Amino acid sequence: MFAAFIESVKYVGHLIPLAFLRVFLGYYYLQQALVKFHGDFLNRPRLAAQIAEVLPTVDASYWYKSLVEKLLIQHWQGLAFFILGIEFAIAISYLLGYVVRPVAILGALLAFNMMILTGPQYEDLYRVFFAMHLAMAWVGAGRCLGFDYYFFKRRRGIWW
Repeated sequence: MFAAFIESVKYVGHLIPLAFLRVFLGYYYLQQALVKFHGDFLNRPRLAAQIAEVLPTVDASYWYKSLVEKLLIQHWQGLAFFILGIEFAIAISYLLGYVVRPVAILGALLAFNMMILTGPQYEDLYRVFFAMHLAMAWVGAGRCLGFDYYFFKRRRGIWW
């Protein structure tokens, strides 16, 4: 399997800048998830209060607003655990370079929802994250310096 790492640079070496971006994003998500885990993100409804404050100003459809009001704000602790779990999954996947495409799509969905629900002060940040996750999914960034190349060689498919 170690030989696959060396071989990945030989065959998909043009993806090395994207591999470094993938590792950086993995480290960023791991750092953010650890801060949330050790902080009071799981104990206090800060995210629910922020969403409830921004929701009337959001230009979204009625069904999306009612879903957010009835499901996400009322069950804020489940949402907090869900977001924390997704951030840990993105971090581990990006750091190892394993199953990057499906996790990048999941990260793009998370970034899109956070772009809508956090308000205008973080909108540009989440637009950049949305674009980076889509780039990771489109190119398959785990194939260079990651475990995805090892599986890409043996089982060709959409996930690698």
